Amino acid sequence: MRDRLKATEMAKSLVMKMTLDEKASQLKYDAPAIPRLGIPAYNWWNEVLHGVARAGTATVFPQAIGMAAMFDENMQEEIASSIAQEARAKYNGQSQHGDRDIYKGLTVWSPNINIFRDPRWGRGHETYGEDPYLTSRLGVRFIKGLQGNCTYLKTAACSKHFAVHSGPEALRHEFNAVANPKDMTETYLAAFEATVKEAEVESVMGAYNRVNGEPACGSRTLLKDILRDKWGFKGHVVSDCWAIRDFHENHKVTDTAAESAALALQNGCDLNCGNTYLHIMEALQEGLISEQQITDACIRLFTTRFLLGLFDENCEFNQIDVMENDTDEHNALALKAAENSMVLLENDGTLPIDPKSIRTIAVIGPNADSIPALEGNYNGTSSRYVTFLEGIRSFCKKYHIRVLYSLGCHLYKDRTSGLAMSDDRLAEAVMYVEKADITIACVGLDAGLEGEEGDTGNEYFSGDKKDLLIPESQRKLLKILSNSAKKLVTVIAAGSSLNVSEGNAKIFAWYPGQCGGTALAEILFGEVNPSGHLPVTFYKDVNDIPPFEDYSMRNRTYRYFEGDVLYPFGHGLSYTTWKLKNASMNEDKISVCVTNTGDMDGDAVVQIYVQCDHPDAPIHPRLCGFGRISVQAKEEKEITVLLDKLTRTVVDTNGERKRVDHMKFYIGMSQPDPQSVQMCGVEPLVIEE
Repeated sequence: MRDRLKATEMAKSLVMKMTLDEKASQLKYDAPAIPRLGIPAYNWWNEVLHGVARAGTATVFPQAIGMAAMFDENMQEEIASSIAQEARAKYNGQSQHGDRDIYKGLTVWSPNINIFRDPRWGRGHETYGEDPYLTSRLGVRFIKGLQGNCTYLKTAACSKHFAVHSGPEALRHEFNAVANPKDMTETYLAAFEATVKEAEVESVMGAYNRVNGEPACGSRTLLKDILRDKWGFKGHVVSDCWAIRDFHENHKVTDTAAESAALALQNGCDLNCGNTYLHIMEALQEGLISEQQITDACIRLFTTRFLLGLFDENCEFNQIDVMENDTDEHNALALKAAENSMVLLENDGTLPIDPKSIRTIAVIGPNADSIPALEGNYNGTSSRYVTFLEGIRSFCKKYHIRVLYSLGCHLYKDRTSGLAMSDDRLAEAVMYVEKADITIACVGLDAGLEGEEGDTGNEYFSGDKKDLLIPESQRKLLKILSNSAKKLVTVIAAGSSLNVSEGNAKIFAWYPGQCGGTALAEILFGEVNPSGHLPVTFYKDVNDIPPFEDYSMRNRTYRYFEGDVLYPFGHGLSYTTWKLKNASMNEDKISVCVTNTGDMDGDAVVQIYVQCDHPDAPIHPRLCGFGRISVQAKEEKEITVLLDKLTRTVVDTNGERKRVDHMKFYIGMSQPDPQSVQMCGVEPLVIEE
């Protein structure tokens, strides 16, 4: 096990040998070398949201929201462990060749555990969805996979963005997110607390916005009172990139860069992603900070570097070779993740396709042969991309099925000219559809249409969506296809809820990673039974929910929404049928027998929801346990699901947790409300205590 006390003592010994200027220089993300002390340059900025990102070849797994749709803690940790293996492999090889540039280090700024509270938020696909418990469990296991359980940290993970951050992107540099104490504890801080206390995450990144008036990266309430004093966080805090500059330029809570640097450092932000900490010495000269505060931050940063084994030539991870990157094993894991993440939203019996019953298939749409539709954002570059078209074509070769392809329309606009494109591919699409036995329409978005503020190519620059519709060009295409196709399967690649009406069957593919095309083909033709479930609510219209800028949870997410939805949180169909029986509870566990009553093997995702008659409880039952189990056709298996340790509590209006003794548990494969149960087809079992 890692010895933080020893690492801290070694860090203190090294830092005490530095001059004041040298210590100050190390508080910036691109820390320079100190040759006289044998300290190499180190760039703290790396990204591994769903694979090692932005630094060349690496395995690209499904985007984070797709991994959440698996509802699978074990695979979550396995994926993260493989990502850490690739990060070490690349770090070892690159540093041996003198490359210590950005995106090449072992301090990885992932995962994003913000709550996806509003479907308009462009960065929502970087998260694990709208539920605090699901986000907590997946965040904890992802961090454990990244950091490992050895003498040294395999990589140093980072929980971000602390806190209360989920748009609007266009306003994030000046926005004040106002959240009441109940919502803070129950929703916005829950996953951060879990990753600190359970996963011992090594770093926490602050958010751009203010939280109840305080800039997050300089918030005494967040960084001192809660993170360090209340939760006992021992690692280091890093600012979001150039967020400290916002203190004086946009939030206007300080007047100068030196004052901004001082505010951040005083309240516990150790590392500046940006350049405002170039004014640290100026802040010291003005008496705004002390030398001891500089020293303490530097010690915390070097403690992390010692915990990573960066000053030990015998570190257990130094022997990981570049051949451990981009392996067949990791490709197989990426394929399994893509298979398990795709959600069958609707199906009138069109799927699965019997390959022996068709001779021609039409694959139409702007995402059919698109690599960006596989990638999401914060992604690496795969050497093995399989687009939806390529996956279908490869499968069809085995059965001598003719594949006809047309772009149909452009995703949104010509990104070279910025102009909307003409309908120059519609006739081609229709003539192919008329010849086909079945049509697969590949539509949706990519990270150029939903993403982070400032990302190149974002439709609205901010990256947020205006509504829940796909672009008009695609709506027009789908309407024409639905009138022309004998059978239409609509495949939607996106990272957030969309309202797409056309299709005899609909599959939500997310941004499924490098193996997305292979996984889709396997599901379409029944080689794989779909088993993904929605980690977010699919609303009918944005007018059904509060304004984007409103951070109250009232009428938001499945726990508090008061209307009818398009598809509920937790929804996901299968090609087989299921039945649950013999549920029993033993303290913090519930066991249930799962019977596959159909004719196809498949994975069942058991979901447990809890409800209590208490004024402080959410208005709908909330998720308190989940588990995935593989069950063969006509087979019965028992699964035991651990319950949330906070199951028997509610949060009052003061943000305090209270014990509640009388609870009702629903054990099913969806939420227990009538709409969800009807769509799912599995009646939940009930246990009262």
